[in-house]
Amino acid sequence: MPQYFTKEGLEKLKEELHELKTTETRRITKLIAEAAAFGDLKENAAYHDARGMKSFLLGRIEQLENAINEAIVVEKQGDEKVGIGSKVKILLSNEEQELHIVAPTEADILKDKISYQSPLGSQLIGKKEGDSFDYEMAGKKTKIKVLKIS
Repeated sequence: MPQYFTKEGLEKLKEELHELKTTETRRITKLIAEAAAFGDLKENAAYHDARGMKSFLLGRIEQLENAINEAIVVEKQGDEKVGIGSKVKILLSNEEQELHIVAPTEADILKDKISYQSPLGSQLIGKKEGDSFDYEMAGKKTKIKVLKIS
């Protein structure tokens, strides 16, 4: 199933994959070897913890490889409509807020990056400057207006 990314988001995934395959794999392999040196593996908590870390690492590597292999880079299509990669200034509860519409794996609400698949992101996709719509947030309906797209 294709996954949509901004160019920057795909590069971050590739960097993370490289880091995990090199530095982290070596670090965890070393931890396993050190823990195994303590002796009896059946009762060796450090060994089992390190093996668990390795399993998690391998799972994350597989996730990243799949995402990269299925990636479709989406370039911003201009400033006429909200799309993946757009920065959108909205009026939400009488407060201006700027959001960056990104792929789910790039989303970071602390950096005002929201997924195009999120409830708000999916409603913003395709909107034009000046468009307004009702949005339910925490059980309350509020009006959102698109002020600027860049």
